[in-house]
Amino acid sequence: MRVDGYAEIRDYAIIGDGRTAALVAHDGAIDWLCLPNFDSPSVFAAILDAERGGALALQPAIPFDTSHHYLPGTNVLETIVTTDRGSVRIIDAMTLPDQYLGPMREIVRSVEGLSGAVPMRWRFAPRFKYGAGEPRCEWRANVPTATYGSTAIAVRSWDAGTPAWRRGAAEAEFEIRQGARALLVVATAHAEPLVLPGRAAVERRLEQTIRFWQGWTAEREREYEGPWRDAVLRSALALKLLIFAPSGATTAAATTSLPEEIGGVRNWDYRFCWIRDSNFLIDALLRLGCRQEAQSLFWWFMQATALTEPRLQVLYRLDGGPEAPEREVQTLSGYRGSRPVRVGNGAVDQLQLDIYGDLLETAWLYGRGVQTIDHDTGIVLARVADLVCDLWRRPDYGIWEVRSAPQHFTHSKVMCWVALDRAIRLAEEQDLPSRHVARWKREAAAIQEFVETRCWSERRGSYTRAAGTEDLDASLLMLSTVQYGDSAGRRMQGTIDAIMRELRHGPFVYRYLGDDGLPGSEGCFLNCSFWLVSALARGRRLNEASDLMNDLVGRANDVGLYAEQVDPANGAFLGNFPQALVHLSLIDAAVAIRDAAARS
Repeated sequence: MRVDGYAEIRDYAIIGDGRTAALVAHDGAIDWLCLPNFDSPSVFAAILDAERGGALALQPAIPFDTSHHYLPGTNVLETIVTTDRGSVRIIDAMTLPDQYLGPMREIVRSVEGLSGAVPMRWRFAPRFKYGAGEPRCEWRANVPTATYGSTAIAVRSWDAGTPAWRRGAAEAEFEIRQGARALLVVATAHAEPLVLPGRAAVERRLEQTIRFWQGWTAEREREYEGPWRDAVLRSALALKLLIFAPSGATTAAATTSLPEEIGGVRNWDYRFCWIRDSNFLIDALLRLGCRQEAQSLFWWFMQATALTEPRLQVLYRLDGGPEAPEREVQTLSGYRGSRPVRVGNGAVDQLQLDIYGDLLETAWLYGRGVQTIDHDTGIVLARVADLVCDLWRRPDYGIWEVRSAPQHFTHSKVMCWVALDRAIRLAEEQDLPSRHVARWKREAAAIQEFVETRCWSERRGSYTRAAGTEDLDASLLMLSTVQYGDSAGRRMQGTIDAIMRELRHGPFVYRYLGDDGLPGSEGCFLNCSFWLVSALARGRRLNEASDLMNDLVGRANDVGLYAEQVDPANGAFLGNFPQALVHLSLIDAAVAIRDAAARS
């Protein structure tokens, strides 16, 4: 059910082709699509403005109920629609290209009558450039087509009524009877001729797309056997969708500006590749046997950072570019009035020291799991390690990209230690030049002393959020993940207990409490909850870890996806969707429990 024209965030599913993605609501509306890529301007953005954003609606013309799920082992969505006159099955997919000429991007919507005779309707209302671009509505070969600048989008239909343009939208009505099948296809082009496909070609690509996803999943299934197998595989499929195939980079989420608080200002653009996400993703990919994807991501990683090395940026564009200027979009009112809508991300200019640890950890994982580090890459990584020796004493904005004054965040210091620790290990394996190892060891020891003396609270019996404070932070749960200290030791266990006392709300965990330079509040970050599972498992508290994992897996939406955050009061999803880091953290938690159980 929609409120003021908006579906709940948890009511969406995602379809995609490795270049862009669309969000499909329970009621059959596609409310989000950017063309030609994830980070391009929107064509459908009703999720950010129900009136002006644009959408492709497909639903019965009478009251109805729906349930949806993915076809097993795929990213192809099946929705069952029931009415008092009969029932319908809708298959939604963004097809993958084949060797034949086809549209640049293609969305297929197949409608099959299961029983009775159901009156249906569809409405195609594209709005370009985040609602600012007025479409030119026309016909091409009797197909409704909208254009703006160099972008074109058309909807071709078979047995789905006779469309007509009305007030900037193409509309049609039809009746679907038991055993009948109708087909809608959204075909797009950008700076190239628009291809209007035939029905046989569309159906062929749909079947090939289903087979591709089933084959990809079959190769992953044997890599994880455990009680949360379905959740792990769904997370892997979601992550595969968020990998930008032309470069191998992963987008942190498919959306921008879904709010952390309804009506609030904490609305960010996540359609970029964060270095820390790439670190977590390479680890997950290797655990799931995705060596090709891990290799592509690592080399995107090294090529993107080559633009700025030895200094690193927090995030990069999906094509590897360093620019991501943040601006506010005035033409969209925001999800349920949550303004501003932002494009770009100002965190790109922040100093976040943890990313250096993420880079060296990624190189270490890659070197162990895929292939050795080549000589030239080793030289670059050594320069990064040298820079860490110079930078680690500086305050930074931390993993949470606060917009208050920088601090000496504990997690950032630990990740600087990780950078030097992994550089030392790589040098011992002769993957990095060893001439500066002595300095790396001295500075790593100095970082450890700093953390153990200035970032520890005897009163709390816990590590603290930052040096000289008594505050807590869920990022401290990551210390055991990166092998800092003894995961089952007194200090780590005390930190876990303190976080559970003060930041935990039921199964959910706040990332921190207190001022961060922004007005308003936020929900609980779901990745923090999965980090708690991992920390409990690595601390040999398996029963607690398993109980929490079971609870969290049950909090996914009906297709197994998670947004960035959840409102602990009512379970509503908040923030961008679907969120890569949450699904990465789920995989890590499941594997941490499995590995801990095997050792016990």
